[in-house]
Amino acid sequence: MNDKKLMNRAADNIRILSVAMVEKAKSGHPGGAMGGADFINVLFSEFLIYDPDQPEWSGRDRFYLDPGHMSPMLYAALTLQRKFTIEDIKQFRQWGSVTPGHPERDLAHGIENSSGPLGQGHAYAAGAAVAEKFLEARLGHTTMQHKIYAFISDGGVQEGISAEVGRLAGNLGLNNLIMFYDANNIQLSTECGAVMNEDTGMKYRAWGWNVLEIDGNNPDAIREALVSANKEKNRPTLIIGRTIMAKGALQADGSSYENSIKTHGAPLGGDAYTNTVKNLGGDPEDPFKIFPEVQKLYDDRATELRKIVAERHAAEEVWAKENPKKAEQMHEWFSGKAPKIDWSGLVQKRDIPTRNGSAACLGVIAEQVPNMIVSSADLSNSDKTDGFLNKTHAFTRDDFSGAFFQAGVSELAMACMCIGMMLHGGVITAMGTFFVFSDYMKPAIRMAALMKTPVKFVWSHDAFRVGEDGPTHEPVEQEAQIRLMEKLQNHDGQDSVRVLRPADSEAATVCWQMAMENMETPTALIFSRQNVKSLPESTDYQQTRKGAYIVTGSDEQFDVILVASGSEVSTCVDGASLLRKDGLKVRVVSAPSEGLFRRQSKEYQEQVLPKDAKIFGLTAGLPVTLEGLVGANGKVYGLNSFGFSAPYKVLDEKLGFTAENVYKQVKDFLA
Repeated sequence: MNDKKLMNRAADNIRILSVAMVEKAKSGHPGGAMGGADFINVLFSEFLIYDPDQPEWSGRDRFYLDPGHMSPMLYAALTLQRKFTIEDIKQFRQWGSVTPGHPERDLAHGIENSSGPLGQGHAYAAGAAVAEKFLEARLGHTTMQHKIYAFISDGGVQEGISAEVGRLAGNLGLNNLIMFYDANNIQLSTECGAVMNEDTGMKYRAWGWNVLEIDGNNPDAIREALVSANKEKNRPTLIIGRTIMAKGALQADGSSYENSIKTHGAPLGGDAYTNTVKNLGGDPEDPFKIFPEVQKLYDDRATELRKIVAERHAAEEVWAKENPKKAEQMHEWFSGKAPKIDWSGLVQKRDIPTRNGSAACLGVIAEQVPNMIVSSADLSNSDKTDGFLNKTHAFTRDDFSGAFFQAGVSELAMACMCIGMMLHGGVITAMGTFFVFSDYMKPAIRMAALMKTPVKFVWSHDAFRVGEDGPTHEPVEQEAQIRLMEKLQNHDGQDSVRVLRPADSEAATVCWQMAMENMETPTALIFSRQNVKSLPESTDYQQTRKGAYIVTGSDEQFDVILVASGSEVSTCVDGASLLRKDGLKVRVVSAPSEGLFRRQSKEYQEQVLPKDAKIFGLTAGLPVTLEGLVGANGKVYGLNSFGFSAPYKVLDEKLGFTAENVYKQVKDFLA
């Protein structure tokens, strides 16, 4: 046990570095970082197990920060671990810096997740806890015995996702999850009492959590709580730490600046900054200084950790020799490489819903990818993720031998937890719901794209053909929204999300192949509810990999090109047959992914959709969905309104998604 005076000195060092970063950058959030410094100091200097020399060691404990605005606290603590340099933190919030305003996933520097949008970070942690349980059930305790730590703030608790995560983590009994709630009662524009008046501890107890309530600025109380939490066998633990916002801060006149809203999101400034640094035992002329005794504390911990992990590595080596097949699996699972899948035995039925084609693919994946986890938001028998579930069983408390995560009606938490599973490493995840409910998942989609986490989003019921359920359940604008993510590039210059909407069941197979091969970015798969007429049997479906391709049976010379994705491709094929009876020559193009098509050579793009061609687009979404493909001289027939409640075949007729209307629209276009 470290001396309390030393622990307070170390926490003050974190506070000084935090306010200095914000002051130098002239922007940032000092108050929360100052209040949370005691917890992160105790955790990092006494409890967190990691390999100082192998930051990506699979057996490490993981720390997920939810309130990304408290990044100065994290960067300061990681600097004490020697993962950042003083020069690194002096460049806080600057161009090209490794210390951006909100943390971005960077394992080499000890950062497990990008954070900022409140509520998502602790959901990643819950997902990581699921992944650890899942892997332990397959590999054993020797390699999977670590803890998942999360840090959440008042704002994260206020976000609705916290209720979803609280319910799910409690229901699954994730005793490997330990979360600290930095309850400082101050947020950006008000005190918390203005917007919340609840017994947070009682709420989490109702969800089945072990709840401990402590003085969050007392290192002895923090240590005692962490010891207790690490002994918990059946429940996730929430440590509610009552902390002081801007602990140790003084105003310009020397009076207390603690518990002030003003310290949340702005530098302390001027004499307040100077007085605060002095009050904490620092030198305002040289605030970026690590006290020798504090550095020794962290260096001694690193020495201790090297002994701990040496024993762990030795045990892992013995395990690997005794379990060569499992060791080989583990190496492959944590490699980040795409799994090897033999698709040759899959024979798709024709003229079926593409969601059923997806189910058949998931059945193959369930049999061949033992580290795959699939989830659904209470829709597995409708979004057809049950193609996977039927080959395994769902997780339950104390039993993670299955591979299906029943999330209930919690689309956002499902998405974030599945992202967290992949952030943990060793697993691949996919999750399903209706396409219209992808709206609930947008914040998670964006963060997965930013972190380049290759999760698979599975969305069925892709258009107004949902039918009788009506406009609340009929996606219209959703395809245009998600396809914007193909136009948005990540920092590696890749399309941030790969979006695929296959023309039929065989194309669905190729789309799933591409999704499983894609280990660099998220993939979105969009499937139909209703039967879709298959393309001609001689179609080369591997052309799907090019994002857009000429459908078999198209005329070599053409008067007009019809382009569509998904269900609308077969309608274009039928419409082309009517046009040919009038002597027109027609090319039909299936375009499951405009983003992928734009990654092809200019020559291929011009070959499929020549710039001077007359191009007609058909989409069950907003016309803008296809405007980039038809060009300035083209025409798109789409849906400009919400849908309606009626049988889908009636809606096809009423809304003009028939071969006959394609014929009419094209004739008018060419007139």
